[in-house]
Amino acid sequence: MGTENALFTILVEKIKQDALVLPTLPEIALKVREAADDPDINLNSMSDIIAQDPALSMGMMKVANSAILGRSVKVETVSQAVTRIGLRQIKSIATAMALEQVFVSENEIVAMYMKKSWQKTIDVASVAIALMTFYLKENKHSSLMLDTVTLAALIHNVGVLPILTEAENHPDVFANPTFLQQAIIKLASDIGAEVTKAWGFSEEFTQLVKSWGDLTVLPSEAHYLDFIRAGAIFHGIFKNESTRGVLIKSYINKGVLPDADFMDSEEFLEVMNDVKTMFN
Repeated sequence: MGTENALFTILVEKIKQDALVLPTLPEIALKVREAADDPDINLNSMSDIIAQDPALSMGMMKVANSAILGRSVKVETVSQAVTRIGLRQIKSIATAMALEQVFVSENEIVAMYMKKSWQKTIDVASVAIALMTFYLKENKHSSLMLDTVTLAALIHNVGVLPILTEAENHPDVFANPTFLQQAIIKLASDIGAEVTKAWGFSEEFTQLVKSWGDLTVLPSEAHYLDFIRAGAIFHGIFKNESTRGVLIKSYINKGVLPDADFMDSEEFLEVMNDVKTMFN
């Protein structure tokens, strides 16, 4: 118990003192975000920036060719991908695609935990993005946006990164993963919210990261939280059966889900798996 308390206490203290080491966004993501905020940016200039990073270029082409954008004629260049995705969505999508670069560590055990965390994040995000794709087909005038849910779902668990980085200094923690899990459950959302602020994300993203696991926050209309939580339900992160039942019923009422079995349907699973390939 001492080890868990030690890690927990250190984390809480560092949060209070603003001394926690927060991850930095990959440089390419910063460049894209800065360019996207420039009112004079055009598609060619944006393509040139993205083309500087081979991994991001590949990621953007995967997104452009995926089911979520309708899979029309296959794009084969970064410029075509940027044109199809569009400047309005490029900022969030490019940031999302660069995030995997943050889930890394030179410490072998921490690297393993980070890889697992990123995989879990992709699992949840794939459900959220696939559901949003279906939702927007039925609700064409909705104010909800695919690029926002993509980025929100991929950062919802970003608070684990500083916890794992701090745990690196306390190797005993890894002898009993329960200690680590408790620290993550109790602190990841608040720490994640601080990460989004440090990265200059809007308040909307900060609130999504802070409250996705807080089931006292229940929006009355369809909301990004619903799609992220549906992903958490699908992958067994919310374990309480009655809680899951209440949430699913509310999603049907709000039109997030057509029916209780939709996430088991072939139609849904095909799109979800297609989305997942964008990140692999």
